Amino acid sequence: MDSYRTVSELQDALRGVVGLSPRFQLEDAAALRQRHLDRLAYTAVFAPDAGVRDAARWIIRQAAAAAGAWSASIQDLYAARGRGECAGFTVPAINIRGMTYDVARAVFRAALGLDVGAVILEIARSEIGYTEQRPAEYTAVVTAAALREGFTGPLFLQGDHFQFNARKQAADPEAETRAVLELTREAVAGGFLNIDIDASTLVDLSQPTVPEQQRVNFERAAQCTAVIREIQPAGVTISVGGEIGEVGKKNSTPEELTAFMDGLGRTLEERGVPGPGPSKISVQTGTSHGGVPLPDGSVAQVSIDFDTLAELSRLSRDRYGMAGAVQHGASTLPESLFDRFPQVETAEIHLATGFQNIIYSHPAFPADLREAIDAHLRQAHADERKSGQTDEQFLYKTRKKGFGPFKQAMWDMDAGARGALGEALEKQFALLFRKLGVTGSRETVARVVKRVDVPLPPPAGL
Repeated sequence: MDSYRTVSELQDALRGVVGLSPRFQLEDAAALRQRHLDRLAYTAVFAPDAGVRDAARWIIRQAAAAAGAWSASIQDLYAARGRGECAGFTVPAINIRGMTYDVARAVFRAALGLDVGAVILEIARSEIGYTEQRPAEYTAVVTAAALREGFTGPLFLQGDHFQFNARKQAADPEAETRAVLELTREAVAGGFLNIDIDASTLVDLSQPTVPEQQRVNFERAAQCTAVIREIQPAGVTISVGGEIGEVGKKNSTPEELTAFMDGLGRTLEERGVPGPGPSKISVQTGTSHGGVPLPDGSVAQVSIDFDTLAELSRLSRDRYGMAGAVQHGASTLPESLFDRFPQVETAEIHLATGFQNIIYSHPAFPADLREAIDAHLRQAHADERKSGQTDEQFLYKTRKKGFGPFKQAMWDMDAGARGALGEALEKQFALLFRKLGVTGSRETVARVVKRVDVPLPPPAGL
């Protein structure tokens, strides 16, 4: 597929479909979906000219808003849960690393089939880098997917793990903090109205007391929250997430949650930061991101401490009015475990690597493309190979870094392969939606989350 090359070519192609002057008008929604949207999404990512990309992104977001799908904060839903007004479900937060248009379309098809409104689409700070998807691009592509499938209602787009790098923080704390804050500003401007701050990497377990161990964590989280409250659009309260235990490290405790939240609350009050603190809290209960690959490339079984997850969720609601605890690193868990998360009132669960594995291992994924990706990884990331690691383990851990360099090649796969992959992913999303208890959640979301139209000035080219 070719992208539109110039803004005038784009305008000519959409004449009679959308009106751009004196204000945006969606004149023929059916024609846009059926005849133009695929190319428009492709243009939003791959047009050689930045002005054309910006124009395509703006048109997509305006058209979706006109059709009834808009970027939103999940804050009100989580606040209602903190008040005990809704319960019994765990919101899936899905990280899309590649084939973003096709994967998001599969998410929305599954959501429509099961009447799901409580679902988050997200991307982490690290993923933005290695998948080569800046926030404005990610928002446009996900929004185009919703519009293409006819999904209406709030779109919960989230910056996941806006994480402080411990090594960089130690070397130059102000530079690293500035980098996180700059990304936060970019994300909010790009349509992300949900931001997960992760300074848990800065927890210092050598300190003698739990509050001292958590101090740098809650101080940096307060600094980020202050910026978020300053830049959030009028009428919107951005949902902010905090984190008390780095995923893959020791399990979290009630003492750590209390130390973090009390310290964060004091710091926000001292700074005079308006609005609520975190709507949820990420904890460690025994998982690791992506799972632990065995020598044959399979994933080791892990033991999740559901009692801790239940206790921390209850504490976060009862004492701090949050929705509950957040589980990371869960997509490679056995399917039989997913029913447990809503049973212990887990607020949110983050899912990524399992979908990546479906894409790469599916028989429809072109073998020559997979071989090219693996060859690239062996060469470009040879320094990441651990001593004694098998080739299967190495590729499992680094394959996520194939999505950026081969982004266009994946978009350009033939329709049959993309269709088969989308069908497999849709089935997996539907299974998870059922197990996590979010089927039928559109009514609750529509009742609790009120629409706020955030002004989106047109790019200079339009």
